[in-house]
Amino acid sequence: MSRLFAPTLREAPAEAEVASHRLLVRAGLARQLMAGVYTMLPLGLRTLRKIEAIVRDEMDAAGAQELRMPIVVPSEPWKATGRWEAYGDLMFKLVDRRERELGLGPTHEEVITPLAAADLPSYRDLPVNLYQVGWKYRDELRPRFGLIRGREFLMKDAYSFDRDEEGMRQSYRAMYEAYRRVFDRCGLEYVVVEADPGQIGGGVNHEYMALAEVGEDLFVRCENDDYLADVEAATPAAPPTAEGPGVAALEEVHTPGAATIDAVSSLLGRPPSRMLKCMLYAAGEADVAVLVPGDREVNEEKLARLYFPVPVSPFGEADFARRDLPPGYVGPQGLPADVTVLADPSVRAGRDWVAGANRPDHHVTGAKQGRDFRVDRFEELVRIREGDRCPNDGGELSIGRSIVVGHIYQLGTRYSEPLGATFADEDGTARPYRMGSYGIGISRIVAAAVEQHHDEAGIAWPRALAPYEAVVVPTNMDVPRVVAAAERIHGELTGAGVEAVLDDREVSAGVKFADADLIGFPVQVTVGRRGIEEGVADLKVRATGERFRAPLEGAARAARDLLAAAP
Repeated sequence: MSRLFAPTLREAPAEAEVASHRLLVRAGLARQLMAGVYTMLPLGLRTLRKIEAIVRDEMDAAGAQELRMPIVVPSEPWKATGRWEAYGDLMFKLVDRRERELGLGPTHEEVITPLAAADLPSYRDLPVNLYQVGWKYRDELRPRFGLIRGREFLMKDAYSFDRDEEGMRQSYRAMYEAYRRVFDRCGLEYVVVEADPGQIGGGVNHEYMALAEVGEDLFVRCENDDYLADVEAATPAAPPTAEGPGVAALEEVHTPGAATIDAVSSLLGRPPSRMLKCMLYAAGEADVAVLVPGDREVNEEKLARLYFPVPVSPFGEADFARRDLPPGYVGPQGLPADVTVLADPSVRAGRDWVAGANRPDHHVTGAKQGRDFRVDRFEELVRIREGDRCPNDGGELSIGRSIVVGHIYQLGTRYSEPLGATFADEDGTARPYRMGSYGIGISRIVAAAVEQHHDEAGIAWPRALAPYEAVVVPTNMDVPRVVAAAERIHGELTGAGVEAVLDDREVSAGVKFADADLIGFPVQVTVGRRGIEEGVADLKVRATGERFRAPLEGAARAARDLLAAAP
């Protein structure tokens, strides 16, 4: 360790908000270059490489083949799929000296699909699954939490190509199981949930979510363990329909200054659940009104998925002015025919709604669907909340926090059709590939593992991810017998294939012990003056804190036995 570049710190950086960020910096694994961009130091790189090795093992075992694609990508295929606009400012974009628009790849569907079209021309070439391990770039609005949400991150992305839907599903199933093996081997506690495809698109998809109290990614779980989904994809059971038809007449009421649900509720003495929230969005060139009960929020991710790849954004001042509608007082009555009106199924359950009157300082009461306003179609558009009922069995739903470490997608022809990527089928017909896409956040796994495996003293790595498996600590560098015994044990460990370091620094024993806990070596072997006199070494298992003593001659063997049983 006297030659190891592992600069540990006693104090955490001021900008670190979560344990993984604090400890990865303090333990000398990473250093921030700028917001969302990190240098991985030797210890951190060793952990990254171990995760890469696990990923490659399982990808290769599942039949995938590794390649490497460029980081810099042309804009043309991205424009063909609609994602150049859909990604917007999230994508790093640049212009070369010939004024050609380029981007830094946040993902590589638009690169791999034309490659397949050029080099997999026949059904006989299928199925194929190609993957890479490489850096990705996303210009996050608020990069935070160290490696959890960065602008540069290491990712494994794989892409399968099949001739039909059944083949795509088989490829998907193979990746589904391979991902379980990856995260099991990484020692993560995780759940697999139904998910929203986001900017990737496609149909069936699942996220692998590492449980973490600081996670920004939320998922819902039924109390009966028969439903898991991320909050962006989760669908609560529809509430019961109100008994009897609405009977109140539509009546306009004066509501001065009441431009929010809470203000109207207070003024009229009616609960927010009786309010009808009418939210306006621009979907490309079209305008959309979304109706949900006043005590619910619109799930904008689901709305965006309905119109993907067309970008969807809430109305701004200019949009309200264009439609001559007053913000805070919009209702569905009399909306122009070219405004598409969507409603969550929960709207069916209500009657005699309170809604905006489409003029300032006024609302209406007694609004009734069909009589007073239209719904063009019903879509699941409310955001899930704690206590909602499960769509499978009516059980109570709870919300948990996590870090998404993997996401897999059944893409179908989402990319092959707009990019003209086809193969010749058995009858000679040109058909688009059925594709799958599969991502693992390798650098994010580093952070997730630390979030799940740490204590007040530092990191307690699972053995599979630890930069080194063991450390040998001679407490008295001025005592030749102590140093010689420690060097012998270290040599026996490395000779047996154990990744071990010798802490030969001229610092106090207390500093060595603190760093051993901070860095998180799974097994610690200590040799001291008293141990030499007694003929024993002290051993500690970092994850459990258990301590053992072993004869000096058998200390290396005892350390290997502890490692074999280590989590």
